[in-house]
Amino acid sequence: MTPRRFPPPWTVKESGESFQVCDAQGQVLGYFYYEDEPSRRDNLRRLTRDEARRIATNVAKLPMVPRHVLQGIARPPHKIDED
Repeated sequence: MTPRRFPPPWTVKESGESFQVCDAQGQVLGYFYYEDEPSRRDNLRRLTRDEARRIATNVAKLPMVPRHVLQGIARPPHKIDED
């Protein structure tokens, strides 16, 4: 069995105007940006702080979701660039 590329547990930490999802080795896997001021949020097309926190928390739970549950979720097609 090969080791996982992004070992669990995945954690969420807040940094500036974003939440970061990190693996067990501290590698950042994703940023979820938010803005508290409504007019700036609309202009920047960002999430509210609560929305960003909830999404980051749900992403951090993914390594613990059984594989058979994830298999039923449709994935976008993988695009290969042909030059």
